Amino acid sequence: MIKVVPLGAGQDVGRSCILVSIGDDSTGIKNIMFDCGMHMGYNDDRRFPDFSYISKTKRFTEQLDCVIISHFHLDHCGALPFFTEMCGYAGPIYMTHPTKAICPILLEDYRKITVERKGDTNFFTSQMIKNCMKKVTAVNLHQTIKVNNDDDLEIKAYYAGHVLGAAMFYVRVGTQSVVYTGDYNMTPDRHLGAAWIDKVQPDLLITESTYATTIRDSKRSRERDFLKKVHDCVSQGGKVLIPVFALGRAQELCILIETYWERNNLNVPVYFSAGMTERANDYYKLFINWTNEKIKNTFVNRNMFDFKHIKPWDRQYVDLPGAAVLFATPGMLHIGTSLEVFKKWAPFPENMVIMPGFCVAGTVGAKVLNGDKEIQVDAYNKVQVNLQVKNLSFSAHADAKGIMQLIKQCAPKNVMLVHGEKAKMEFLQDKIRRECRVPCTCPANGETVTIETPLSIPVDISVDLLKRHLNAQKLSLPLPGERIDLTKITPVDEIPIQGVLVMEPDRIPRLIEVEEAIREARLPILDIDFKTFKTFDPKQFQDKNMISNLEETDIRVQVLEYVYEVVNKAISKNIPGIELHKGLLEIKLRSVTVSLPETIKDEFKNALHITWNSKDQNLADFLISIMDDILPDMPNL
Repeated sequence: MIKVVPLGAGQDVGRSCILVSIGDDSTGIKNIMFDCGMHMGYNDDRRFPDFSYISKTKRFTEQLDCVIISHFHLDHCGALPFFTEMCGYAGPIYMTHPTKAICPILLEDYRKITVERKGDTNFFTSQMIKNCMKKVTAVNLHQTIKVNNDDDLEIKAYYAGHVLGAAMFYVRVGTQSVVYTGDYNMTPDRHLGAAWIDKVQPDLLITESTYATTIRDSKRSRERDFLKKVHDCVSQGGKVLIPVFALGRAQELCILIETYWERNNLNVPVYFSAGMTERANDYYKLFINWTNEKIKNTFVNRNMFDFKHIKPWDRQYVDLPGAAVLFATPGMLHIGTSLEVFKKWAPFPENMVIMPGFCVAGTVGAKVLNGDKEIQVDAYNKVQVNLQVKNLSFSAHADAKGIMQLIKQCAPKNVMLVHGEKAKMEFLQDKIRRECRVPCTCPANGETVTIETPLSIPVDISVDLLKRHLNAQKLSLPLPGERIDLTKITPVDEIPIQGVLVMEPDRIPRLIEVEEAIREARLPILDIDFKTFKTFDPKQFQDKNMISNLEETDIRVQVLEYVYEVVNKAISKNIPGIELHKGLLEIKLRSVTVSLPETIKDEFKNALHITWNSKDQNLADFLISIMDDILPDMPNL
């Protein structure tokens, strides 16, 4: 069985941290933590997951086999230095190469804001971030990793889109498996491709559900709407604030604005939070193989991230008169440059804020989208919100259609929804159960879900044995002129195979032919002869006009003749190549013989005698089953 406990992102967005226990007696139970994020809506102890659930005594390294980070967003990796350096976890940590490169930059930026500007003391240091990243093992896409050189615990990364380096992870322990998606996007965009995974058919798929009830408009119409709103605002002299996270949607929207400004020869200044564009260029050059085909093909001649119209932002620009566009971090308006500029520009109705992504409940961004006209931005300040508020979804999360698409692509046996709001998750949960016909759960934080997994034993089968049973499968063909009902045609999903199961220490069990098993065991081959009698009621045959009213001996002969006709037709149809022989008082199918009893006793006066050798057991079963059908109500002696 598989046990799952969300320590974060259970019926909530933020602080992603999913604890999975997977395995059985043969492999041992493996404990895996997927993501180790922080919550953007809290500034106290609640911002980190409650790690005491794993171990009250902080023996995390002993309890966990590994930690897997899906991508660099802080709600998926923000608690990692706290967990490793302040809580003491020293076990394996896995993430992709781009994630490992970008994580420390974002963690350090967040640390500066939290510690140096806000004065928090119970927080990790710059050195702790460096020490944490030294413990990380970077993985490539489609690379199978054996954790701690354990053959029973494998992980494999798949492309998730979303942001540079984001990956879905397939984990196999023995015959059990889990896929954890992290955040993903099933729609390609201007710089990243769409998520993709093999049809791995895991026992459990744990998928994000941020946009569980949303089906987005076409990407082209959203881009057109975005550009029109920006252009209309700056044409009236207004300022446009676009809160974004440093990498991901920022580059997507910058490419869009850069192309539009170039095409329309606009000279309104466009800014980006200082430093991040240079860093982004470096990362996209380094990890060009993670971008889409268009970026790869044009990169040698033109770097799409060298922006002509987008300049670095300086804090002194905030009070400059005239129109402007600013991409500012972070995307939820909870701290940093985006919040500082929002406080300055919010009171003026000619200005505009465009929220291109999801905002966690409790953040200033969520309050803005909720329509609040007065917002408490910190303990001392309130802001009057008079500017125009627009919400255009450029979030790189899968919408409801994309989530359903991934489920069909992956073909899991069970689905679990995380990283979403409760009401929306419950709606999608019902849709998955109805349309995909698989069990689906959406647990809250701290709630344990147990997934029962079937016990499957891999068996090697003899090629000859398999061929013989495959050849024995006969498909019923339609008669000439007969109409075929396609709705009643189903694939053959099981084939009964008869053989000997050989089990040896430290080897996969083998299913082999009886004769092969006897030879391997060096046993003498013994022939066993069997016999039985099949009785019949002559009155029933006379009532059905099958035979005439003759003496009992003649009745048995006619019944034998009737059996021969029926069996001969059945053999011609089902077992071609085997000949049924007919004698004076017997019929013979290899060693299987049906005859009249040699002595006429009362109990055998209306009976047929059947004998066969053990090597023809299948044929004997076949013939006796036919006789049971055509000689009704005649039990064997």
